[in-house]
Amino acid sequence: MEKRIVLGIAGGTGSGKTTLAKGIKKALGENAVLLCHDFYYLKNEHMPYEERCKLNYDHPDSLETELLIEHIKKLKNNENIERPVYSFVTHTRLEETITVRPAQVIIVEGVLLFENPELRNIMDIKVYVDTDSDIRLVRRIRRDVHERGRSLDSVLDQYTGTVKPMHEQFVEHSRKYADVIIPEGGYNQVVLSMITDRLKSFLC
Repeated sequence: MEKRIVLGIAGGTGSGKTTLAKGIKKALGENAVLLCHDFYYLKNEHMPYEERCKLNYDHPDSLETELLIEHIKKLKNNENIERPVYSFVTHTRLEETITVRPAQVIIVEGVLLFENPELRNIMDIKVYVDTDSDIRLVRRIRRDVHERGRSLDSVLDQYTGTVKPMHEQFVEHSRKYADVIIPEGGYNQVVLSMITDRLKSFLC
């Protein structure tokens, strides 16, 4: 069986971790698969939409991390998975799933990746993306307003109510588990090239 490597990329909201993950995936092509922790938000379909909007989506309990761990293990074992599809507009999972096939490099990215010990322990390389909080807030506003149909007020209320406090409680402290801490994520082309080259050498 081919050896497989799991690369975990964590960092605060808007830090550039998703851009980094997508950049690595693009460079490696079919040799890599990408899983986002965000895909694994709980369904909460039993709740009315108004109640789902009020949930704390920045706490570890909002995610079905056990399923993500199971899926990573299956991919490492050369098995296909059916990963969830989550809607940030309705705040629930869709009925459909997406088939993900195994690849030599399994890239996993998410804000709370390093918070869970079992999830941390199945990662071979752990990268923490460190970006100034003002830059991260601006990026989050742009993303949520333009891509997720949110109002500016709702984004700011969520940021001050849960995002910032949960970052300080869970995310910031998790950087101590990283093998390497980098600035600016995928916007840092030097680091992107270095990580990609390292992974390509693994594929040879």
